[in-house]
Amino acid sequence: MTEQQAHRFERGTDGPKVIVAGVDGSDSSLRAAAYAAGLARRQGALLALVYVQPVLAAGAALGAPVADTTEEIAEDLVAHVRDAMERIRGIFDIRWEFHTFSGDPYNGLVRAADDLKADAVVVGASEQAGHRFVGSVAVRLVKAGRWPVTVVP
Repeated sequence: MTEQQAHRFERGTDGPKVIVAGVDGSDSSLRAAAYAAGLARRQGALLALVYVQPVLAAGAALGAPVADTTEEIAEDLVAHVRDAMERIRGIFDIRWEFHTFSGDPYNGLVRAADDLKADAVVVGASEQAGHRFVGSVAVRLVKAGRWPVTVVP
């Protein structure tokens, strides 16, 4: 084995080091974050909570303060996560970070998982009926086949 091969990044060799959890404020995403936190704690991994801020076309957003609304959601999620982590301080030690990405949820989570070198991705099951026909973010992540994906109901 050459020195270059010995230092090459390799996913999933000793358990996950970075677990990405997609959060959007929905009940299923918060359950996914809690599940991911348990995985991160047991594995000694970093929990990267990711909120993908939707970007709407200029015409669709005409007259609506969409950017302000999505910023408020991100701020609320950070406050919620901090409160939850404060409650378990001294009981469980979890390393965590909060990240925001812009775009549609699927591409935002893919970019986050790639940028953060995720070993696993955890998302909540879609709560939208139409996704049974079109395909949810979770299904698309599984089909991408790039990381182990856990879908939490």
